[in-house]
Order: sequence, then C-alpha cells, then structure tokens
Amino acid sequence: MRLYLIRHGRQCSRLCNVDVDLSEEGCRQAALVGERLFPAKIQAVYSSNLLRAVETARAANRYWNVEHFIRPELREISFGAMEGLSDGEIAVKYKDFKAQLSRMEEDLPYPGGECAADVIRRATPVFEEMAKSGYERIAVVTHGGVIRSMAAHYLNMPLNKWRMLGKDLENCSITELIWDENREAFFLERFNDYGHLEPYPELLREAWAKA
Repeated sequence: MRLYLIRHGRQCSRLCNVDVDLSEEGCRQAALVGERLFPAKIQAVYSSNLLRAVETARAANRYWNVEHFIRPELREISFGAMEGLSDGEIAVKYKDFKAQLSRMEEDLPYPGGECAADVIRRATPVFEEMAKSGYERIAVVTHGGVIRSMAAHYLNMPLNKWRMLGKDLENCSITELIWDENREAFFLERFNDYGHLEPYPELLREAWAKA
C-alpha cells in the first residue's frame, strides 16, 4: 500500500506554529495537489487536527471524495516556547539554542517542546493503523516536522540528522512511502515532489520568503 504524505498548504500567518486558516495561496496549493493525485485513486485521507492541515485535506478531497480521518497524533512537532513568535523574535531570544540546533549533534527538543523522537513515538501508531487499514492508497496531510521525522525513522537515519531531509519542504509537496507487507517495512519512494506547483512560482516557498 502507498501513503502520500502531503505537507499542508500555506497558512495565513508567519508566526511559529499558530493554528490558523490557509491563505489564498494555500487553498490554490491544496487544489493543485488534489488534482495531481486524482489519477492515484486515493481511497482515504488522514490529516492532523491543526486547521491548516484539515483545510488542505478538505480542499484536496474535493477531487477524491473519500472518508477523512482526523488524527491529532499527526500534528506538527511542538516548538514549545517558540510558538506564536516571529522569526525575528526567535532569532534574538533563542540565538544560542538555534546555533546548537544547527550543529545537529543530538536530537534536541525545542525549549518546552518536542524532538523528532517524540514525534515518532506519537505518530508511529497512526502509520501502523494506516498500513493495516485495508486501503491501498491513502493521502496523509500533515506537517514538515512530521514528514521529515518519519522519513528519517523509516530510513533508520540517526535522529540528530533529521533536518537534513529537505532544507525546506514545499507546501503541498508529496512524499511517498510504500508499505511492504511481507517485510513489514516502509520504503521511501519519493520526497518533496512539487512538480504540480512549479508552473506557479508565486506558490513556491522562495516567493513566500521574499514577500
């Protein structure tokens, strides 16, 4: 069976991990990924309970018209005390922590928040649920921290290096995992595929960063 992990569409706030709606661009991204995966014949869609993931799943699901399961365990990694702050505030208040994080010497939790291992512990039961669900093709709308943490886990990477999987994941990009029932293991088939967004430069993260 195949899992199509989709990073949520662009949200309407630049603050760290706030639970807000999609922006207009995010709605467009969600429609494009829904259309891109229409030929895959998605049989179910899972999402985290954060608003940007739920709205992405609903927008994409207009192309699939399948049952939507909401699982809080698929929510973004907790940034703890950083949540609700701007990039500028984080750069000042957590300068030393960010420097330590960039060295990738250990799987550091965010101050008052989570590390990759925490995400893996809470998300793995949902991945196992999907693998044994009887569905053959599931879309999973989740978050960059979850996608990179779970990919690192299934690749048996050292978790201190999980941030090396994609400097920036594009919103509504596709990462595909294939479950091999005989070996009871997930295999990474593709990562951060955003071909459906490339005709629209304004929908890419580069445009968002420059705005």
